[in-house]
Amino acid sequence: MRNKYIEAFEAKQAEGKEIPDFRAGDTIVVAVTIKEGDKTRVQNFEGVCIARRGQGAGETFIVRKIGANGVGVERIFPILSDSIESIKVLRRGKVRRAKLFYLRDRRGKAARIKELKRK
Repeated sequence: MRNKYIEAFEAKQAEGKEIPDFRAGDTIVVAVTIKEGDKTRVQNFEGVCIARRGQGAGETFIVRKIGANGVGVERIFPILSDSIESIKVLRRGKVRRAKLFYLRDRRGKAARIKELKRK
């Protein structure tokens, strides 16, 4: 059972946020606001969601992509962060576990995830 004050605070934090339903294995695009000096811009970070953890205002998710020269890049995003402009789900992945940390050891075709068939 959670404290009613904490629940009210979390509801206020989530107000006006458009969070799609996604889980580990889904390929997503996270539009992140980046501040450089006095300028701001939006940069997309596209990759596979390998984990979601926490609940409420403290919930986070990890997105992994393969960057330049085959180097894996992971970023952890708080789900209610002000720096996230939008989250868009590109593909639904068919996976059998909630945390896909084994993808860190895989390269190329071995790191592929099957797409979930739509009903």
